[in-house]
Amino acid sequence: MAGRANIAAAFDINLHANEVYAFNHGQRPLAREIAGLSDAEILALAADTWLLSPPCQPFCRLGANKGLTDPRSKALTRLLCLLERHPPRRLVLENVVGFQRSEARARLLAILTAHKFHARERHLCPTDLGLPNRRPRYYLLASTDPLPDPPPLTVHSPALIANILDPEEDSSLYVADSVLAKHLPGMDVTGPEDARAACFISGYGQRYARSGSFLRTPQGIRRFSPAEIARLLGFPPEFTFPPNIPRLQQYHLLGNSLHVGAANFIINQLPPIAHSDDAADGDPALRFSSVQPAAGGAKRRPLLPDTTCQRAK
Repeated sequence: MAGRANIAAAFDINLHANEVYAFNHGQRPLAREIAGLSDAEILALAADTWLLSPPCQPFCRLGANKGLTDPRSKALTRLLCLLERHPPRRLVLENVVGFQRSEARARLLAILTAHKFHARERHLCPTDLGLPNRRPRYYLLASTDPLPDPPPLTVHSPALIANILDPEEDSSLYVADSVLAKHLPGMDVTGPEDARAACFISGYGQRYARSGSFLRTPQGIRRFSPAEIARLLGFPPEFTFPPNIPRLQQYHLLGNSLHVGAANFIINQLPPIAHSDDAADGDPALRFSSVQPAAGGAKRRPLLPDTTCQRAK
């Protein structure tokens, strides 16, 4: 969204995440719990677009599936209340595919329908875009203006893992033989010549099974570095971590992130909003209030057909 948006505010209660955000963007997110925001504070932001990626644990297939009754859904519950009273003009939500079966989705769609939003839902995995990372997610795109037709998913030649590897590897990333003897059967192992990597979760730095892929090289089997995972997730080349963020925290933050390429594919389908106070340069100005992401795992499912959520006339 570079060059298309002015960030009204970003929120995250993770101080490490806020430090990384400030290091890369020059603006520190507000370390505020979304559930405690008042109506007046939201209105003061004058954000015409909300980008939401609420904690996914309440909707993960491996979790308790408590949905909106999960304490981690307090922020989403608060935003649903705010959405009923003070809807923005546009909204994008990302979550695990299990969100599609949730009460939260049903309530969200009901609110959007009541406010006559045009909405589109779909499942999207980075592999659908030719990107070598399995991270299937549910996306919802909504606007008070009609949505343009979605762009076709063109067939791409899959990118290879070799393209995202560090020029010089870190020998400390290699897994000891004693650990491999115990955990290798449950590990997902890929090679530089392959065109896929499993979904990386926040516990990748400490777990071996069902946490993300490991790389096979002539020297053995190693973890992917944080920089390599960032590339797999579509982060731009200039993205970097502050030097004081420990590697374990870097893994944690990346696992709680989203795939930038997939999210960008969805966000770019938003219709532009023109503001008279920015008419001088002729470009539409977009303001965003974003809730920073959390992540989890889910099996890939077929793409949802585009669906319309609009009150009948």
